[in-house]
Amino acid sequence: QVQPVESGGGLVQAGGSLRLSCAASGRTFSTYAVGWFRQAAGKEREFVAGISWNSLNTYYVDSVKGRFTISRDNAKNTVYLQMNSLKPEDTAVYYCAASDYSDYVGGKRTLYNYWGQGTQVTVSS
Repeated sequence: QVQPVESGGGLVQAGGSLRLSCAASGRTFSTYAVGWFRQAAGKEREFVAGISWNSLNTYYVDSVKGRFTISRDNAKNTVYLQMNSLKPEDTAVYYCAASDYSDYVGGKRTLYNYWGQGTQVTVSS
């Protein structure tokens, strides 16, 4: 089975940018849809963005549309989340998850089978 591993988190000022990476270990990512989720302190985990196995379909939560971009490079077995114009409310632990439903780009957590450990993103005001 595939094991997602996130990286790229850190501390950034409001208005800045970060790029998160999600690399696959164990198996190739190329047949899985991948989603990014985030969980702020004291809040439930929420969906951020999803991408299908072939990059033809993507989907974003309204709060990040126009600021975040999800992409993937199957040759490198990696999915990215480019985050621009960051806001303090984007502060959270960001998780990458892979779905056996290769065309799924939505936010239903139960449809994602494999989860990473998360990477912290902190946006200071």
